[in-house]
Amino acid sequence: MVIRIYNQEYKRSQMNKSVKKSPRNLALTTLDKVLGRGSYSNLQLNQTLQNSDLSSADKRFVTTIVYGVLQRKLTLEYWLSPFIKKEPQSWVKTLLLMSIYQYQYLDRVPDWAVTDEAIKIAKLRGNPGIRKFVTGVLHAFLRTGARDFNEIQDPVKRYSITGSLPEWLIKTLIDQYGEDATVKIVESINDPAHLSLRVNTAITDASEAIQLLATDGVQVRTSKVSADGLVVEKGNALESRAFADGLVTVQDESAMLAVESMHLKGNERVLDACAAPGGKTSQIAAALDPKTGHVDALDIHQHKVKLIQKNMRRLGVSDRVKAYQLDARKVNDQFDDETFDKILVDAPCSGIGLIRRKPEIRYDKTLDNSESLHQIQLSILDAVAPKLKKGGIIIYSTCTILQQENEQTVLAFLKQHPEYCLLKTQTARAIKNDRQKKTLTILPSDFGSDGFFIGTLQRIK
Repeated sequence: MVIRIYNQEYKRSQMNKSVKKSPRNLALTTLDKVLGRGSYSNLQLNQTLQNSDLSSADKRFVTTIVYGVLQRKLTLEYWLSPFIKKEPQSWVKTLLLMSIYQYQYLDRVPDWAVTDEAIKIAKLRGNPGIRKFVTGVLHAFLRTGARDFNEIQDPVKRYSITGSLPEWLIKTLIDQYGEDATVKIVESINDPAHLSLRVNTAITDASEAIQLLATDGVQVRTSKVSADGLVVEKGNALESRAFADGLVTVQDESAMLAVESMHLKGNERVLDACAAPGGKTSQIAAALDPKTGHVDALDIHQHKVKLIQKNMRRLGVSDRVKAYQLDARKVNDQFDDETFDKILVDAPCSGIGLIRRKPEIRYDKTLDNSESLHQIQLSILDAVAPKLKKGGIIIYSTCTILQQENEQTVLAFLKQHPEYCLLKTQTARAIKNDRQKKTLTILPSDFGSDGFFIGTLQRIK
């Protein structure tokens, strides 16, 4: 009898250990920290995976669940709401959302496996009442199915639920871009983000980079957006020799256009006013002659200055970059007026253009955040404006698509600075060149890249 009890306890202990280390339980732990404590999804997920002994396939499964639930959170909550009368504990709700996500979006995962593991996790983490609750909700959902979006009469609310975007953002996008463009954004914003690379032209060219990537099993195609961009179609580029040796670096296709639109000749002195982690700094440096060109890169935090320096060493452009710990709004403390030929202000912004890549930010941002950032952006432009030589240009860019931080910031700057005018932003591949506006806005639905904005400001006197 004692041996039988011991064996039962041992088996239960081993099962609990197995459930605790399972991909779904690790996904739940990650999601609960992101949704409940405001942790960054990429950092929290990396930490979870690094501390696990999961196989590559299981790590991909965890990643799929984490990002899938974050992308579809409002949709999943809409489907869950008929089955719960009061809000459960945060981890319990997240477990239910995870399970519904797998039912609805992961066709290759059997429903019974999702249900069985969810019940085991509920039993491991909670009491018998929680296990019974989770079991009942999931069985009821499988019997009834997900309710129809057409039940939602208000179109703003319907777009909000189908795209899992907050209503304030849907209203703002409709006001600024129209309903048709907003629908396209809603339909595309939760597509998987692809990995794009920039060829480091300081040490190689696209042909050599593509060949070296291929030797490590990485297949790419040339970007339709940016001249030096490659889009990864197969393989792990981050473990390739081309990446380790600095022949390529990770950068979104849209983001590459900011430096591309500077049309650098090679002998300029350039200010990168908001530089960390240094992707655009290295792109500027790669276009410069190390004997006659130079980049001064600023960031407010010392640890980010060190990150810039580290990235410049990896990419072989340290000889033409100097990084400073300096708030761009205090640029007058370091540099004389009319020092620079060109200036890049890749300004702090709400990051709404990055939602496909950083899904949780959609739930944290508000319209007030955007309007506050407008003031910070304007103060940076005001500070750097005197540092540009006559005839030079400031490229103002953001990774948001909200006009409060884009066109409205540019117009406010021009109103205060009659010595500047607005030029039409031009890229190597003539992106959206038939547009009427001089500024360039890339929507997430345009090319499957990040949302991005670029304005070109020239000092004329």
